Amino acid sequence: MNNKELFVGLLIFSAIIVGVLYVAFGQLTVKKLRKNPKTKSALGLEYASGWDIINVAQALALPRSWSRKLEGSKLSFMYANATIVHSNTTKFDRVLGFTFYWLLISAGLSGALLGFLNYFGLI
Repeated sequence: MNNKELFVGLLIFSAIIVGVLYVAFGQLTVKKLRKNPKTKSALGLEYASGWDIINVAQALALPRSWSRKLEGSKLSFMYANATIVHSNTTKFDRVLGFTFYWLLISAGLSGALLGFLNYFGLI
């Protein structure tokens, strides 16, 4: 097994884990937030079905200072309101969202990097 096969295998494994965490986070946390009248309108713009799951995970994963900057910008309607989301989630929800979001980002960027390196023949 060469390095390329190992990287692709790890990427596939992480994508499967991300998929499982996506469904779990959506069912356990975001479903609860959608039903709450206080948080229903604070989940951000939904580009496609399920995008609010990523918005909520981002609100839980990014540092609070970044979230405050997003809330104060003109495009704040696109992002979940981190203050409201934090006040209506448990510690487990926050850990699950943090884990899901950063695995999603790292798997996506790793896949893009692997494709880029493969295109230029570096791997």
